[in-house]
Amino acid sequence: MSLNKIKETLKTESYDFLRTNEHLKDNIILLTLGGSHAYGTNVEGSDLDIRGIALERPKEIIGLSSFEQFENRETDTVIYGLRKVISLMQNCNPNVIEMLGTKDDQLIICNKHGKLIRDNLDLFLSKKAIYSFGGYATAQLRRLQNALARDSYPQQEKEKHILNSIKNQLNTIEDRYKKLNNGNLELFIDKSTKEDMEQEIFMNISINNYPLRDFKNIYSEMSNIIKDYGKLSHRNSKKDELHLNKHAMHLIRLLIMGKEILEGKGVNTYRENERDLLLDIRAGKYSYNEIFEMVDKYENEFKYAANNTSLPEKPNYKKIEELVMDINKDVILNAN
Repeated sequence: MSLNKIKETLKTESYDFLRTNEHLKDNIILLTLGGSHAYGTNVEGSDLDIRGIALERPKEIIGLSSFEQFENRETDTVIYGLRKVISLMQNCNPNVIEMLGTKDDQLIICNKHGKLIRDNLDLFLSKKAIYSFGGYATAQLRRLQNALARDSYPQQEKEKHILNSIKNQLNTIEDRYKKLNNGNLELFIDKSTKEDMEQEIFMNISINNYPLRDFKNIYSEMSNIIKDYGKLSHRNSKKDELHLNKHAMHLIRLLIMGKEILEGKGVNTYRENERDLLLDIRAGKYSYNEIFEMVDKYENEFKYAANNTSLPEKPNYKKIEELVMDINKDVILNAN
């Protein structure tokens, strides 16, 4: 689907929310393609995913109101509020940082504020990409392995995969919640007393004066990882196989994109050089053994880049804050 056709599609009634929702309309500063169209891995019948950023209104900047994100599932559209998206970008969240790396001809809306954020992409890039891209890739790999192995996969191995995914997730939480000091939360695998489990994940926890809501959210994130693994405990249809091929494609893409970020090459969302490879994986032209061999190769390259990256430990919080303040000042000064 060409960009002109996409723009015409966005003018239809199905996308009226872009023009009528109080949080969107003229508040949208960036609107771009997401998903397979953004990566260049779309095929006939691929869904059209739209991603964007919207400014908060004055009452949400200095008042009591709030706006985090708008989502329309019927059209696969997600538009984040500025504060929410900045927080996610500071963690180098793959699902949002890729908005800053889409091709210029994939931009539907990009006003001066949207351009300012895209032009300052480097402020958000740090070693956090090791845990975000690496963590996402690892989680997808473990789910893929679990799904392929089905019930015959050793239960204790599944527990190891789940634990690794949870630990990767915990490495990214300090910007969302109050920091859990080392030793306060210890996760480990030990012998289980449950009849259907040989081993399971246990935890030792000792925390004082810690915000209840933060702990609730951390526990919820860990719980969701466990649920995600459970969803793939059985597969028995061609649809599942197609889904797993797509899953494998994104696993490879995440490792390549993450490696490039760690090498200082920025965020390149459209995968021009690997497009044919990724589409072949999606089409099922490789066996899963061949895919796992690819994963080993790209995982080793990712680890090398992680060990040798010149990116800072954390994003440039000071410059990012100044950027957000400049944008929000402009909103307040030009409010009706």
